[in-house]
Amino acid sequence: MRTNKDRLVRISVVGEIAPAKMRSPYSVTTEGTVRVIPVLGGITYNVKVGDSAYGWAGDHVEPGVSVMARRKEEEIPLMTLSCIGNEVIVMSGDAKGSRGFVTGKHGGVNHVLVHFEEEVLGKLMVGDKILIKAWGQGLKLLDHPDVKVMNIDPDLFEKLGIQEKNGKIHVPVVAKIPAHMMGSGIGASSSASTDYDIMASNPEDLGVADLKLGDIVAIQDHDNSYGVGKYRKGAVSIGVVVHSACVSAGHGPGVVVIMTGDESKILPEEVERANISDYLVR
Repeated sequence: MRTNKDRLVRISVVGEIAPAKMRSPYSVTTEGTVRVIPVLGGITYNVKVGDSAYGWAGDHVEPGVSVMARRKEEEIPLMTLSCIGNEVIVMSGDAKGSRGFVTGKHGGVNHVLVHFEEEVLGKLMVGDKILIKAWGQGLKLLDHPDVKVMNIDPDLFEKLGIQEKNGKIHVPVVAKIPAHMMGSGIGASSSASTDYDIMASNPEDLGVADLKLGDIVAIQDHDNSYGVGKYRKGAVSIGVVVHSACVSAGHGPGVVVIMTGDESKILPEEVERANISDYLVR
């Protein structure tokens, strides 16, 4: 597909590795029980892109490394301009010079999620400075002006197996998510700087028990052109699963939207595997 890739601005955005965060010592589940479990932020050593989105003794687990803005004025560009697949460089500490890539972003707490190889994780420290070579916002499909693309590195976009056939954009996905299954995050002002959650307390019953971090999914009847989760019959949004399932009501695996438009233009095709880790992890 023809794009304006050669006209996109590549710009630095910066942050630092965020500490682990908990709003309370306790997480209250949808069953009314209380659990003491990890929640947000930090360096997560044993959960990474490609792993299951379910089954962890945690809540909103962010795979790999969570990056936050060091100063308030850096937060909007960090969250908005960072795109899945962007190159990341450690700029301080024992792992200085090490490289990784963006796997997602998590609204509310405003974390950009980054994958580093295992040998790098052991050298990282909370507070280490992180530089992201942000590239991708403003990407257009020149022959499909009604389809909006966002939050995706152009080089990664070209690797996802997306094909143009008979005027339609065929996208490999692992699941099609009905509109009524989407929850927390709906109504946010910008789909270019946040995620929203699949509400699936019983994933086996809803057919999403096999979802993995990094999976590509389709959300049916949701238009994310100018905000998050606008219900519109016949719309479709394509997204990437970025954080784990959650224990609280209205929450679940988070999805960052990378494409949105009408089903007359975008045709999701279910396949056994469609995960960004296949194109980015060594």
